[in-house]
This record gives sequence, C-alpha cells and structure tokens, in this order.
Amino acid sequence: MPHTSRLLASGAAACWVLLLGTLPQPAWAGPETVGFSGYSAGTIVVRTSERRLYYVVDGEHALRYPVGVGKAGKQWAGTSHIDGKFLKPSWSPPAEVQHDKPFLPKVIAGGDPHNPMGVAAMTLAGGEYAIHGTNMPGSVGGFVSYGCIRMYNQDITDLFGRVNVGTTVVVTR
Repeated sequence: MPHTSRLLASGAAACWVLLLGTLPQPAWAGPETVGFSGYSAGTIVVRTSERRLYYVVDGEHALRYPVGVGKAGKQWAGTSHIDGKFLKPSWSPPAEVQHDKPFLPKVIAGGDPHNPMGVAAMTLAGGEYAIHGTNMPGSVGGFVSYGCIRMYNQDITDLFGRVNVGTTVVVTR
C-alpha cells in the first residue's frame, strides 16, 4: 500500500474511532432483568469477562447493565463496597494515568465535556476505582479503563438511585 494510502487509511480509522465515542445512543430502554443467583439482594456484581454489571434484586433476579472494564493488565477482582456517591464529580487523574498521559490537566471539573466520570460516580473503598458514567459512550462494552467500571450516563443515573453508601461490590474476572 503506498505511503499516502496508509496515511489516509490510518486517518480514516482514527476518525471512525473518535466518531464512535460521540455518536448518539439509541433510546434508553433501562436495565434488563435476568435470572441470577448466588448473591444477596442489593449486591453489585461485575463480571469483567462479560463486561456486565448486575444489581441483585432478589435471590433469583438481577438488573443487568453493559459496562466498560479494565484493559489488559488493569483488571482486578475482589470485594469492596461503595464509600461515596457523587453527582457531576470532578476528576483528578490517578498517578498511573498521569504517568501514562502527562498532558492531562491535574483536575477536570464536574460537568466538563472532557471529564471521563460522566454524570455520576460511586467510589469504591480501598483504592482509586469507581463505578461511573462516561463522556465516551462508545467505550461502554469494551476493555477500556485503568480499572474503573464505566457505564452509560443513563445507567449510572439509574443505579445511583438504587444503591447506598455501604453497598457490597463484587468484581470477578
């Protein structure tokens, strides 16, 4: 492939990736109710390999949401709990993100279109992770983060209203 064609193809691919993150999403249908067992009602279960978050509603059912999860080398598994809930949170890149992306500002204000936390965030105890919305809806469903759980803004708004500080969060691979 001639050099000019490779450049055009690379540029087109980059534009396509950017466009996917900004396309309007279909009308929100809400979470899907599915069969689910093994956890207590009120527990959040994230299945990284499925890129799905489950909010357990009773001993046999859960609400299922699509999520973006940690990329290769950034995934984790374990049990935590929600230790904070924030609407339009400001975001400070953690040290690892600052190291990899030194061009980022030290703080991005809540509500700023460049803020990756979206409309709401629920922080998890014991680390720098959160379950949060996104400013890039095209990334939901992928292996995309540094370990946070990324949701569509409509979905984080829905889940935010269902859970309290102290809610157990189980992350499996």
